[in-house]
Amino acid sequence: MSVQVEKSEHSMAKLTIEIEADKLEGAIQKAYLKQRGRISIPGFRKGKAPRALIEKMYGVGVFYEDAANELINETYPEAVKESGEDIVSRPDIEVTQIEKGKPFIYTAEVALKPPVELGKYKGIKVEPVDTAVTDDEVEEEIKKELEKSARQIEVTDRAAKKDDNVLIDYSGSVDGVKFDGGTAEDQHLVLGSHSFIDGFEDQIEGHSIGDEFDVNVTFPEQYHEKSLAGKPAVFAVKLKGITEKQIPELDDDFVSDVSEFE
Repeated sequence: MSVQVEKSEHSMAKLTIEIEADKLEGAIQKAYLKQRGRISIPGFRKGKAPRALIEKMYGVGVFYEDAANELINETYPEAVKESGEDIVSRPDIEVTQIEKGKPFIYTAEVALKPPVELGKYKGIKVEPVDTAVTDDEVEEEIKKELEKSARQIEVTDRAAKKDDNVLIDYSGSVDGVKFDGGTAEDQHLVLGSHSFIDGFEDQIEGHSIGDEFDVNVTFPEQYHEKSLAGKPAVFAVKLKGITEKQIPELDDDFVSDVSEFE
């Protein structure tokens, strides 16, 4: 494992942590062994389907999320020690590379302990805080845990719909002329996220993998690129992949996976 520290203003820092490829492979295998009992493959009893077949059916990255969580939980405390920094916040984690045969790389944005001059504190009165937890708060935390454990599952048997994560190529033009920034390949887009111009995502819904089609939109009048503001545009789109979020059930297996309880 290697750790690089990049400090910034306001006592902030970014740790870049690189883990060996063989450890990533071990984490993927561990995720497979943990999840195989919950994955159904025609022709195999539950828990007996080989990993390669599951990856072929659900996508090579089917176990990446669990593997990443495993590695981060295992290596982050050691990375903090290795950094030698006095970290005082929870990390804001981002995975920057996860691919078979390559090192696993993630970053952690953290706050460092700033220099502090102790002021006058004697005689200060502090009111006690009510720490009672409501049922609604418990339910909200359970929902968050379920969301954190959600996986993206490859979809091949239906058309794209709202909330799907689609993989597309697109090329935009105005009056038949392509414009800068209007072309991309292997672009991920969550339908309904409003990441693109109004109307773009809606016109992908209903299409299937392999479809090539035109999307007609109009740039907003206040668009940041003045040369495109208010103009109609046509995007030639190819839909290359669809995945959907699968949230696990709240059962004994899930509780066992995310806690120390059986």
